[in-house]
Amino acid sequence: MSAKSPTGQALKYIVKYWDGLILFLTDGRVEMDSNAVKRTIRPIALQRKNALFAGHDAGAQNWAMLASLIETCKLNQSEPHSYLTSVITAIINGHKQKGIDQLLPWKFKG
Repeated sequence: MSAKSPTGQALKYIVKYWDGLILFLTDGRVEMDSNAVKRTIRPIALQRKNALFAGHDAGAQNWAMLASLIETCKLNQSEPHSYLTSVITAIINGHKQKGIDQLLPWKFKG
């Protein structure tokens, strides 16, 4: 079989990514499919057209960062409004930049 045939190309792809393709078999943290990710990004994808009217690139980038934070909160069972209120309050009150890791959504206790 030629390596350039469609089947040869498919086999080459499988060999190249084999370790990643079977990772879910040895690591229980890795899901077998990407359904959870698809469910998570679906609201963002549905709002993509709204980002066209962000006004400018910086507005769209800010919207994307905020949407990412909100979805990350949801994935970590944190209420987004409480999280954002707490983080903004901490920053206003002088939270040190070197301790920024403590403000990440998965470390939020609230």
